[in-house]
Amino acid sequence: MSPRIGLDLPTILQAAVEIADTRGLEEVTLASLAQKLDVRSPSLYNHVNGLSGLRSKLAVYGLEQLLHVMTQAVVGRSGDDAVRELGKAYVAFARAHPGLYDATLRAPDPQDEEVRQLAGETVDLVIRALQAYELQDDAALHAVRGLRSLLHGFSSLEQRGGFGLPLDLDVSFRLLLDTFLAGLHEMKRRAKAESKLT
Repeated sequence: MSPRIGLDLPTILQAAVEIADTRGLEEVTLASLAQKLDVRSPSLYNHVNGLSGLRSKLAVYGLEQLLHVMTQAVVGRSGDDAVRELGKAYVAFARAHPGLYDATLRAPDPQDEEVRQLAGETVDLVIRALQAYELQDDAALHAVRGLRSLLHGFSSLEQRGGFGLPLDLDVSFRLLLDTFLAGLHEMKRRAKAESKLT
C-alpha cells in the first residue's frame, strides 16, 4: 500500500500529541489516531510499526522537545539562574504537554539508540548547568539525579492532583528549587574545605 498523500510522520506525531495531551497517553491508539487523521488504520503502518512503534516514536519526539525547551532555558545563564530556568522549563513542559511528558517516561526500550543518545544529551546539559557548583565525578551525577527526581516528582504529583491544599504551586516549586540550590552551595563549600585539608 502506498503512503497517503499528505500523511507523514510529523503529521502523525502531532495528532498523537494532541490526543495524548487532551485525553491521556492511553487513548493514543491506532484507531483513535486514524479517526483523528481521517484515514484507515492500515495507512499508519507506512509510517510507524504498529502501536509499539508509534509509542516509541512519540517517546523520542517528547524527549527531543523536552531537551529543546531545557536547552533554550539555560542559554546565556549559569549558576542558580540556570538551574532555576531549567527547572521552570521542565515543569512548564510537563504542564503544557501532560500526555507527551508521560510518553517520555515510558520509553519502550531504554537501550534504543535514539533514547540513549537523548538521555545522554540531557544529562550533559544538566551537568553543564551545574558547572558553577564545581561538582566532580560522582557528585555531579548525584546532583543530576537529585534535580531530575525533584522535577519529575513535582511534575508527576501536580499532574495527578497530588497537591490538594490551596497553596500556590509556583511558590512551592520555587521553595523546593531554593532548597536544592542551598544544598548545592553546601556541597561546593564542603568540597572546597576538604581540598584545603589535603
